[in-house]
Formats: sequence, structure tokens, C-alpha cells
Amino acid sequence: MIRSEEPEDLQAIHTVHVASFPTNAEAQLVDLLREADRLSVSLVAEADSLVVGHIAFSPVTVESGEVGAGLAPIAVIESYRKQGVAAELVRAGLQACRENGFGWVVVLGEPGYYARCGFQPATEFGLSDEYGGGVAFQVVELVEGSLPVGDGLVKYAPEFASLG
Repeated sequence: MIRSEEPEDLQAIHTVHVASFPTNAEAQLVDLLREADRLSVSLVAEADSLVVGHIAFSPVTVESGEVGAGLAPIAVIESYRKQGVAAELVRAGLQACRENGFGWVVVLGEPGYYARCGFQPATEFGLSDEYGGGVAFQVVELVEGSLPVGDGLVKYAPEFASLG
């Protein structure tokens, strides 16, 4: 089951990210985005009454001032991987972004995986990222005509600087 995070999920969300990454940086990032009120969409995957996955979206901006959403981070605990949980989180997250008024979403991730979710290389649309992601930096348009084509650098929320 995919649903919006609730206050009682915060520790479980933190635990999912700590268990999924080599450091606790992503878990801290989610906490910082929440504290700064920049966690625009935050969904959990629940199985057997446990939070087994989490996806976060926060605002990103381009040089013209247009605002989209950035997908990061996403995590699924190991015993629930390769079962479609992450794909379901992405699908539900994109729908929630659309419902929350975002017309486009960027991600820095595995191109082959995210292409299945509709993402395309952002460079094809004249967009780049702050982290030198190259082909891993991708975009999907949620609302036709909303993608800021040719607007250059996409900037993530300042909390991302904490990832080092």
C-alpha cells in the first residue's frame, strides 16, 4: 500500500533510508527537507503493517524562476526490493506531484530504470544539474507545455548541499 507519510512514520522513514544507503546522509536530508517545509510530496510503501519504502519530492527551480519537483531520495528495505515497490512509489509520487501542481519532475538516477517511468535525459531539453549528473540527470513532463525547455541549470533545495 502506498500512502502519504504520517507523523508516526517519521522514525520508520529514517530507518528505511539508513538501512538503504552506506551513510545516513539521505535520512538526514529527508529530515532537513521536512524541517524546512520543503518536503512537497512524501510517500511511504507499507507491507505487513511496516513501512518498507519511502520516496521524497522537493521543489527545484530553473533560471527563469519556474518551479518543478526533484525526486530524491527513494529507498526500499532490502527484503522488499525487486518486487515493484520502488516503481509503485515513483508512479504514485509522480501522480501526487501532478495533483500538487507540479508540471515536471527531475531525478538524478539510473537512466535505464527511470526511462521506464517516462523520464528522459534532461540535456535533450536544455536542462542541467548542479552535480554533473550527465545522462543520469533526467526529467519527465507531467503537464503538457510546462517543461521549461532551454532554461539551463536546475537548482535543488539548499538542504541537498548537506549531502556533500
